[in-house]
Amino acid sequence: MSFLAEPPSSAVRGALWMVLSCAILSLLAGLVRYLSSLDIHPFQIVFCRLFFAFACFMPWIARRGVGHLRTGQTKLYGLRSVVSMAAMTTWFFAVALIPIGEVTALSFLSPLFMTVGAALVLGETVRLRRWTATVIGFLGALVIIRPGMMEMGDGQWLALASAVLMGTSSLVIKTLTRFDSATKVVFYSHLFMTPIGLIPALFVWEWPEPWAWLWLAAMGPIAVLGHISLTKAFSMADASAIAPFDFARLPFAVLVGWFAFGEVTDLWTWVGAAIIFTSSVYIARREAVLSRAKPARDMP
Repeated sequence: MSFLAEPPSSAVRGALWMVLSCAILSLLAGLVRYLSSLDIHPFQIVFCRLFFAFACFMPWIARRGVGHLRTGQTKLYGLRSVVSMAAMTTWFFAVALIPIGEVTALSFLSPLFMTVGAALVLGETVRLRRWTATVIGFLGALVIIRPGMMEMGDGQWLALASAVLMGTSSLVIKTLTRFDSATKVVFYSHLFMTPIGLIPALFVWEWPEPWAWLWLAAMGPIAVLGHISLTKAFSMADASAIAPFDFARLPFAVLVGWFAFGEVTDLWTWVGAAIIFTSSVYIARREAVLSRAKPARDMP
């Protein structure tokens, strides 16, 4: 039982942060779905989510000081903000149009784009076994969405576009975490995105009911916790190793959809989930073995 005393590898810690992020962001998806049912326009929801999340950083800035926010990655933050803004907007629209579980299933395409990008753009080493496990996870997502057996409407296409954009954004996050802390990455992203999100919101703005502001404000801290967890995950391991654990959003999304909206998930969704989690567990085990073997190879 001596292995219990060993600290978890960076890959395992990254996976745990990713799973935590999946749980929090699934809760956020449920909240977005509820706010959309109140006839609040997705553009307004996007802006309020960004504004209240940015407000959560004010105590942190007051405690740490403005000097702590220095960064040399301004252009990269600008790129990340534009891509993330597009990903968030398409995702919020998709959640408003189709069930949460379906949006989540389609978003599982994101890790595939991310793994390819990690190898081609970031130059990360993606071994054959990890490629195989990632593709198997992608096939599990295909079992869920069953292409050719369901109609692709506006919601599905928006969810697909969001998946591509999220994969691109994740690659930029991975690059940023090489230079800045997870909290700083999330702060600067909101600093750039909040004014961007205000522009389209102004064209559709209608004042919600006073009690709805409580739910709108709640999106802020939930989003901050979810994205800090996500950024911490990318800072601890290769993007291609962390990406498959994004599939953990499925059971969390299914639970939120069931409890809050009475959505019932069919058998094929659970079959696909089993395939996905099998591949994810294999990747975690493989990365842990490689992490332990590396010090031994480095010894003279």
